[in-house]
Amino acid sequence: MQASAFHKLLLLLPLAFFEMTNGSGDWDYLSNGKDWGDLCATGKLQSPIALDKSKAVKKPMPKVWFGHNTLELRRPLWLKNNGHTINMDIPTTIKGWKPFIAGGRLRGRYYAVGMHIHWGSKNSPGAEHSLNKFRYDAEVHIVCYSSKYNDIVEAVEHKGGIAVVAIFLAIERKNKPDTSGLRKFIDASARIPYHNSNTTIPGVYSLNDLMGNPDLEHFYSYDGSLTTPGCHESVIWTVFSTVERVYIEAFGRLWKLLDHSHNKLINNFRTVQALNNRTVYYR
Repeated sequence: MQASAFHKLLLLLPLAFFEMTNGSGDWDYLSNGKDWGDLCATGKLQSPIALDKSKAVKKPMPKVWFGHNTLELRRPLWLKNNGHTINMDIPTTIKGWKPFIAGGRLRGRYYAVGMHIHWGSKNSPGAEHSLNKFRYDAEVHIVCYSSKYNDIVEAVEHKGGIAVVAIFLAIERKNKPDTSGLRKFIDASARIPYHNSNTTIPGVYSLNDLMGNPDLEHFYSYDGSLTTPGCHESVIWTVFSTVERVYIEAFGRLWKLLDHSHNKLINNFRTVQALNNRTVYYR
């Protein structure tokens, strides 16, 4: 496989940002981030957090919207087990345009560059954010960078340079035929059981197909950080309050994956962090 431009950019980063191992496997989820050092331990704007509708500030702001999200993405769509999660680079559309997010508390466009998932295990949920004191089974993240910067490497060093969209997933216990892009995204993980293995997602999909069908008008937003080392505090979070249903058979594929140490890749979420007087907004 020839590395995409985004993979090349990630290799330049001096941090394990975007759930990417730096090759040495020097961090893991055995303590769900409680043993991570540096800014992860000392920062005051860390993520994830506990979201509470009763405490959030209801703010009039535009709904979130995506650009070029219904256009077919260039193929192949590569999915990789990077030892911490399954990650897909988001390519340009077949017309050469970059999908982007705007609206909400975001100023300008943020180009979507990657998509990954955090999950739990058979016995425990694995979403990173909690909502109204409840943790869902999994959480999809779509990572974007501000068009003000040349690339994600530059953007991650600036406050507000990164936007992450979070979508909660819940297990549906009764299986039935499901041909959605999100289901295909998860199903493809069965072909990448080991660290550094990769595969392609068959079919023709837009970003809209892959992210499910979140309600773009209802969401939480706050200033936070990456949820992996080095936990850079450059992220504007948008967390949708709606929940996507995924059948348990698909989750079973995730629970069988192995991490960079050949242990089961389960419970790959960071514990919630102190709010530290930050304001959480709700639309």
